[in-house]
Amino acid sequence: MSASAPTRLYSPALLGLATGLAQFPLTLDLPLRAEARSRSCGSVITIGLALDDHRAIARIGLQVSACAIGQASAALLARSAIGADPALLRETAAGLAAWLAGEGDLPACWPGLAPLAPALGHPGRHGALLLPWKAACEALSSRAV
Repeated sequence: MSASAPTRLYSPALLGLATGLAQFPLTLDLPLRAEARSRSCGSVITIGLALDDHRAIARIGLQVSACAIGQASAALLARSAIGADPALLRETAAGLAAWLAGEGDLPACWPGLAPLAPALGHPGRHGALLLPWKAACEALSSRAV
């Protein structure tokens, strides 16, 4: 890995995303909850979700203790979650996992994922990128949605 690789991975766009998590505080009144923990890096993400009467995501809250990749991925999930169908979130999570495994392109079904593209070349960060999506899917599974 060259000395410039971390610069490409931690772009200003990616780091800027990580700062947006304060807009999505985890509150006690979010009924669908889950925690995901990475064994490889120690990152932990707790997510809370609430659905509206049409079963779309109405609210989201996050508590994130992760690297900038995990934080940026969590922010991208949160920024577009409101109004999303849970099936779209699950589809995006599966698409991200497939993309990281070299089995497709970065999913186009969820807006704004392009800043995560440099993480593809850094397998040590794949788990952190997927962590918020895994937590969200688990939270949605806590109640048949």
